[in-house]
Amino acid sequence: MSHLSSFTAFIRLGRPLFLAGGLLLHGLGIAMALYDGASLNIAALIWGQVAITSIQWMTHYGNEYFDLVADRANLTPTRWAGGSRVLVSGQLRPQAALAAALGLACIALMATMVLALWVRPGLWTVPLLFTGLLLSWGYSAPPLRLHSRGLGELALAVVVAGLTPLVGFYLQAGQLTWLPVLAVLPLCALQFAQSLAIELSDLEGDAAAGKRTLVVQLGRPVAARVMIMAMAMAYGLLPLLAWLGLPPLVVGAILLPLPVAAWQAWRLARGAYATPQQSDSIAFVAIGLLMGTTWLELMAFVIAWL
Repeated sequence: MSHLSSFTAFIRLGRPLFLAGGLLLHGLGIAMALYDGASLNIAALIWGQVAITSIQWMTHYGNEYFDLVADRANLTPTRWAGGSRVLVSGQLRPQAALAAALGLACIALMATMVLALWVRPGLWTVPLLFTGLLLSWGYSAPPLRLHSRGLGELALAVVVAGLTPLVGFYLQAGQLTWLPVLAVLPLCALQFAQSLAIELSDLEGDAAAGKRTLVVQLGRPVAARVMIMAMAMAYGLLPLLAWLGLPPLVVGAILLPLPVAAWQAWRLARGAYATPQQSDSIAFVAIGLLMGTTWLELMAFVIAWL
């Protein structure tokens, strides 16, 4: 394999397109801080994004390494599940993924230290970022292997949809208030549903490799019902969140994709997960719901700030 082919395979191994989610969720945290009265801190924005992207990319490479057995057992990979297939196809050695994950973890720690010592010294800088790093590494890596204990989906909801915007908010505002907590709760529920959706097509391969995700433990029919409950929670919480102080414009923005969520729930209730093609479609809609709702929230906060 040529050097160019190896480099291209290495980049594909890290699935860089999925890094857009970290940019969007970090942007949401910044928008919330600006709405709440903070001034834009460019250094905090840059170093915060370095830390967030490094943690996220570390997770991608780490999952490729630690989940190789499960990916090999997955005979029905989709665009979202089953890994990049770079290691499965033998284009690179597994050690390349592990080395990349460890290197990115070091970059994340360096960025955290820069933020904590010079850019945003404060009570929550290290706890927020280190918790995100620890849970992200422990998602697939031993000894925690959270995804094999039925805890991976919850960990992803906390880290991706919860901690990422909170980090963006705190690094700009220098404090945590209830506003970002209220705003991320629907996103956490949608992230939880998305994780289950992506795991639907992985069930057989995960089970064969001993990767006991929540979908493996529950089975597809029960997991589908849990997904419906998670989506219902995302929207059912809105009256309470509005009463607690979430801006009406933001509540309205979150409600906009409700018809899509209702359609997704209807499909799940009717068993639209029986084939890999259907599972792929369910995962695509779940990802779209999370990213679309995040974008709408971000725009609502920007409009309210302006």
